[in-house]
Amino acid sequence: MLQENLTKTVNWFRESILIKLCFIGMLTLVLLIPSVLLQDLVRERQQRQGEVVTEISDKWSGEQLLEGPILVLPYLKTIAEKNEKGVVTYKEDLQNIYILPEELNIDSKVNPETLHRGIFETVVYNSNISVNGKFSALELKKSGIDPKLVLWNKAKVVIGLSDLKGLKNNPSMMLGGKPYEIEPEFTQAKLFQNNLITLIDLSTDQNTAIPFSFNMDLRGSSELNFFHLGKTTTLKMEGKWGDPSFTGRYLPEERNITNDSFKATWKIPHFNRSFPQQWMDKEALTTSENNKPYISANNDNTFGVRFILPVDQYQKTMRSAKYAILIILLTFLSLFFTELLNKKKIHLLHYALIGAAMIIYYALLLSFSEQFGFNIAYLIASAATIVLIIFFLLGLLKSKKPALVFGIILSVFYAFIFVIIQLQDFSLLFGSVGLFIIIATMMYLSTKLNWERKSASEIQE
Repeated sequence: MLQENLTKTVNWFRESILIKLCFIGMLTLVLLIPSVLLQDLVRERQQRQGEVVTEISDKWSGEQLLEGPILVLPYLKTIAEKNEKGVVTYKEDLQNIYILPEELNIDSKVNPETLHRGIFETVVYNSNISVNGKFSALELKKSGIDPKLVLWNKAKVVIGLSDLKGLKNNPSMMLGGKPYEIEPEFTQAKLFQNNLITLIDLSTDQNTAIPFSFNMDLRGSSELNFFHLGKTTTLKMEGKWGDPSFTGRYLPEERNITNDSFKATWKIPHFNRSFPQQWMDKEALTTSENNKPYISANNDNTFGVRFILPVDQYQKTMRSAKYAILIILLTFLSLFFTELLNKKKIHLLHYALIGAAMIIYYALLLSFSEQFGFNIAYLIASAATIVLIIFFLLGLLKSKKPALVFGIILSVFYAFIFVIIQLQDFSLLFGSVGLFIIIATMMYLSTKLNWERKSASEIQE
């Protein structure tokens, strides 16, 4: 009797649907471990791509930010100081007056291209930038500046450029109708991170409201940005690139984007700027370590374009890998229903082998996407995995119909995930509706099954 009860218990344990579902759930959780390791592999490859992009940018030229121009006037100010005994002494203090453009007009034509290093790629560009405008007149009343103390013969115009390596020519500047050479400044008193200066003599007219213009042939990588310095700043940019991303705080007023080109126009008033039209050293809102004025270039004052690669296989592969738990769980449930509907038992080892094939799928997807792009890689990896599992079930179930039906179900799952990855704004809506339909289908199938399956010994009794 004891042996009989033990045999019934063992048979029940083997045949119990609930116990098998528990083991399938545990197997799904175990398969998450290699899934996480594969995500780490994707991150490692993505980091390697970033290193290659940095290396190419270092040799070509980095992200470019054009700042300026700013007119700088040395000012010899007399300062009175009183010592402990009440004796007043006077000393001269050399300060700078900084004057921004009244109008700043920029016209930029950009020609991006893709450079490759092995299987990795990055976007670089050549650009032609034309800048013109007019400086503001020197304001005297509010600032209390004495024009006689201004060193007009030592004035200079300063331009900032983030990576001087990107200059393809020796630029020159027209000031008041006269040409001036532009040269780098290597002194410690820097207005920008990298200064280009033009020395001018304004002692004749003693007037700062002068027009200016200059051109730059510039190359860089990934981004081209500009600094909002004018009382009115206008930028017109166009380029042969179909995937621009507008950076900074200001979006263009007008834009026209096609599959292979873009045009954009910005017009920004000075009310959005975080510094005044004119200031002196002691009034500077931001100072550098040597206590000299330094305008911080941040997203509040910069704007421009980032050139995005149309396909980033690592981001899409990572998104696919994050759906691994969903795909494995749905596949196991579908396989479980196939087992019950066809009344042919599938061992847990077979579940584990199918799960392993679905994990290897992501390694195939990553390796093929680096060579052929994400879409083709997704097709190759999905087709290979589905065909493998169909032939495995053919040998296991000895029947074509359930194996082919399961292959179709698996194809629907992979197509469903592919559509979610491609969608952006509607991915949540499509995904939630799709999952609802899948759960509804499984609920319907579950009503057609006999969940109180008996063991062979119970049937004999």
